[in-house]
Amino acid sequence: KKIKNAIQHLSEKCYQSASCFQVKQGARNEIFAMQPAPIQVSYMGFPGTTGASYIDYLVTDEFVSPTRYAHIYSEKLVHLPHCYFVNDYKQKNCDVLGPVCPHERSDYGLPKDKFIFACFNQLYKMDPEIFDTWCNIVKRVPNSVLWLLRFPATGEMRVKAHAAARGVSPDQIIFTDVAMKHEHIRRSELADLFLDTPLCNAHTTGTDILWAGLPMITLPLEKMATRVAGSLCLATGLGDEMIVSSTKEYEDRAVELATNPAKLQALTNKLKEVRLTCPLFDTARWVRNLDRAYFKMWNIYCSGRHPEPFKVKEDDSEFPYDR
Repeated sequence: KKIKNAIQHLSEKCYQSASCFQVKQGARNEIFAMQPAPIQVSYMGFPGTTGASYIDYLVTDEFVSPTRYAHIYSEKLVHLPHCYFVNDYKQKNCDVLGPVCPHERSDYGLPKDKFIFACFNQLYKMDPEIFDTWCNIVKRVPNSVLWLLRFPATGEMRVKAHAAARGVSPDQIIFTDVAMKHEHIRRSELADLFLDTPLCNAHTTGTDILWAGLPMITLPLEKMATRVAGSLCLATGLGDEMIVSSTKEYEDRAVELATNPAKLQALTNKLKEVRLTCPLFDTARWVRNLDRAYFKMWNIYCSGRHPEPFKVKEDDSEFPYDR
């Protein structure tokens, strides 16, 4: 009965008699294994392939899941224009764009006169190589600190011990408690530069800090989870300034921006200026493009063809988004 009710609930959101299911976090994948719908689609819940033969498509984008890596996915890749990641900051967090930040550095034990590198990802996303790189950056940038979250709190002492073993004073590593969404976004403005974790990027956190106007540095690798932040940056139109191609370039770019205030300020200003116009935060545009993808999937099915990869174009004649 529960499976039947779940199928009925999901099918109400589909185009034609349960033509499409979305695999989400917490989904009961055994439902999809029963193949109750002629088209089954994975999106967002897990940043990678399901490895399941009964999931037809993965909604992604060309940067996050390049065609050259299609062989590592069991699904057919559907590339949305710009970035596949959706958000709704214009509805819930538009006040963040105001000129005054209600928080001060002292509220979080942050020094007023130091350069603050930040990473608000969970600590499990760090690996020894990237943390060693962060230590090198802090040592190369005079009067700088690294701002992290107690996420989880049990990692704080170990992280500080690891930093001390690499010549970074424990007081240069500042931990702050996890905050509610609104506060988390607003206080991100207090940092100067966000340092992404390559092995598992900032995803939602990445959109949070970009909406707050905080530039980042990210190093894309091969797997989907390692390329999301790069896609976010590209969808702001400023990807070239925030995406690097090697660990050395990551370190050097961070040091360059930290020691060149005018260059960093110019990047920050540009990021803040594009927030209301860039594709990353244009939710209505994203929804239209997802509709285009669904119509294409349905047309392929109705024509009797097997699922096939395709790239969505913002072209109403080739990819309509309504009936």
